[in-house]
Amino acid sequence: MWSTIRIAFVLLWPVAFLAGLYALGLTMPVPHLGRGYVVRLELPDGGRMIGLPAIQGPMDKSRPLVVIDAGHGGHDPGASGNGYREKTLVLDLAKALRDRLLEQGGIRVAMTREDDRFLALGERRRIARDLDADLFLSIHADSAGEENSNVTGASVYTLSDKASDKLAATLAERENKADSINGVVLSGQSDAVSAILVDLSQRHAKASSMEFAGLITREGEGVINFLPEPRRSAAFAVLKSPDIPSVLLETGYISNPQQVRRLASAEGRKTFADVIAKAIRVFFVRNNVSFAGTVTPDGDAGTTAAQTPAR
Repeated sequence: MWSTIRIAFVLLWPVAFLAGLYALGLTMPVPHLGRGYVVRLELPDGGRMIGLPAIQGPMDKSRPLVVIDAGHGGHDPGASGNGYREKTLVLDLAKALRDRLLEQGGIRVAMTREDDRFLALGERRRIARDLDADLFLSIHADSAGEENSNVTGASVYTLSDKASDKLAATLAERENKADSINGVVLSGQSDAVSAILVDLSQRHAKASSMEFAGLITREGEGVINFLPEPRRSAAFAVLKSPDIPSVLLETGYISNPQQVRRLASAEGRKTFADVIAKAIRVFFVRNNVSFAGTVTPDGDAGTTAAQTPAR
């Protein structure tokens, strides 16, 4: 009996107390504890176009445009090891490549990010498409874990629905109807015509991507430490632009202390920039894209002739 009365008292006295305050016209102050920890963020409009990065280099729009994508960023650090984070390492490499291309002249350059910000994979390839890029290069660094710190070597990936091997499939999984194709708007075309345009463009982009990947390994032979089988393919979301040659370059293993220190050094960045810049220029010469360069189609020193841009 008494236990029931005590429980009723505990439950009902706060109600009776508040009712009395209300009857007397009094109010009880509400504590503000915790209210200052509420953070309100203004979210961007989902339909708004993302801001496009600046294009650096020649003002002449007939000059080829390379979009350099430094992987990860912001709250996504990528791989980490030996005191380094992928997002920082690859941004420094991307900037070194940009500076080398601008120094050599004749090629326009844009970067998907120039600071520590996060971009979704779709945004990265959309930037390249919206800028009408001629080439897209995404730069990354891999990790084999502390238990495999001796693994070393760069690798070059192109897009494929079926991964070339288990490692490629795992990497793609971890990292990952256009309205127009090569300037042709698909919305006014029949489904059959659209399918043909997409297929032809994808074939050309895939072939060009493989050509550029081959030039990277060729120009880097004896200079960059590659994996035994450096040419690979996987379904990387960032490479899925149907009309832009696109390549993802894994510069090496951040889990390997010697390799990551090399990549992070001024000498390592210079070597990387020299090799990739030369591969890019040879690629454009082979594809008859006009620029004021200093590389022949075979990669020998020399001045390229003025050529008609091929888009």
